[in-house]
Amino acid sequence: MGWLMAQVYDWSVRGTEEACLAQWRRDLLAPLTGSVLEIGAGTGANLACYPASIAELVLTEPDPHMRAKLEKKVGAAQFTGRVVDASAENLPFADASFDAVVATLVLCTVPSPERTLAEIIRVLKPGGAFHFIEHVAAPEDSSRYRWQRRVQPVWKHLVDGCHLTRRTSETIARAGLTIERETKESMRKAFPLVRPTIRGVARKGAAS
Repeated sequence: MGWLMAQVYDWSVRGTEEACLAQWRRDLLAPLTGSVLEIGAGTGANLACYPASIAELVLTEPDPHMRAKLEKKVGAAQFTGRVVDASAENLPFADASFDAVVATLVLCTVPSPERTLAEIIRVLKPGGAFHFIEHVAAPEDSSRYRWQRRVQPVWKHLVDGCHLTRRTSETIARAGLTIERETKESMRKAFPLVRPTIRGVARKGAAS
């Protein structure tokens, strides 16, 4: 399934990228400076959105098929990026290594969002920022949420472990990050059950 997903992923999200997602990525990443880690970088959809102000870019991707596509894009990019084979729950970096961590459409898929966020906090410098875009559960009283719950068992098998009903904003806050900015918006042109999204910035405490 990983091979197939790597082959069709860029094509499958093209309409959504053109409708809104590419602009969301650019806006989210434009303020970045210093050393940046992106987890679950996939096929490299964010690469064109990183500003020249960053000093270091490290990208992790555990799936070998996605990583092969990512490495080709990094090789053709106008800046130097380093690709690392690593899972989000076990990052091979020292504590307080990065000024910012980026995850876009990642926390829906990782086996443990809690463990992933603990790792993000660990590798962030004090005061560092977590920049995120995630599709999330619809409101519990909505028909969309009821359909998300019905479809999720099959969906997870079809889309490499992707969950439809995670309440990621609450999980980020419980992990100990302070959400400074968050936007909730429908992801236009996406499959209806993944349209509810959040995007924003959460910060690690200066004394953490």
